[in-house]
Amino acid sequence: ETMWFDGLLRGYIVHVPDAYDPGTPAAVVLNMHGFMSANWQQVLFSDMNTTADREGFVAVYPDGVSSSWNAGTCCGLAASGGVDDVGFLRAVVDEVSARLCIDRRRVYATGMSNGGYMSHRLGCEASDLFAAIAPVSGAMGIPDCHPARPVPVAAFHGLQDLLVSYEDGRAAIDEWLGNDGCTGDPVREDFGGSYCLTWSGCTDDVEVMLCTLDPMGHCWPGGSDVLCLPGIGPFNDDLDANDAMWSFFSRFTLPD
Repeated sequence: ETMWFDGLLRGYIVHVPDAYDPGTPAAVVLNMHGFMSANWQQVLFSDMNTTADREGFVAVYPDGVSSSWNAGTCCGLAASGGVDDVGFLRAVVDEVSARLCIDRRRVYATGMSNGGYMSHRLGCEASDLFAAIAPVSGAMGIPDCHPARPVPVAAFHGLQDLLVSYEDGRAAIDEWLGNDGCTGDPVREDFGGSYCLTWSGCTDDVEVMLCTLDPMGHCWPGGSDVLCLPGIGPFNDDLDANDAMWSFFSRFTLPD
């Protein structure tokens, strides 16, 4: 699909699950590609359509400008040119909602790398639209994240990520713990050599989760092992990011 936005012809791919029923509002997950990648590559890299078909949500893969998203400090022409990607992604959700039966209280955002940065930005600046976010190998690219409400966040990051450091990913989570007023110790769940920490003592009953993959490079947990190339690997499927984030997303809707 294509649309004009801010004088630019923009594109996005919509995957409608087999079980879609026009009479039943479906959830939507926006899944954004990494820097120097494209939406069709993100379909393959994340392998999210499998989960979408099983769980019945609509998966939408938008395309950035010159293979990049303006997530603040990162990345490429979209950032240096000040592209309004928050506005574009809002417009994509509006257009998908006009054509399909969508539950506007169950719209979520995820993305890989630069797309992960972008999902952080959507949590900060579009918390009225996105019920929860799940950055993969992303970090915070804007200096001031002041969401209008507490936002549930589930992040995934490899310890051996050489492109977006694990420390930067963890710093973004620490920022969300502050924004969401989370107190108390997290609950740990192990998956082989990997683990997830979940903080639940947060404002308005939101949660923050950080899943640490070890060993894993700049890849999508449980996504395509073939596309997790030697330069960005190692690959890890101790847990499937799509299944884990959907389990997380499905517990949260936009507040009334």
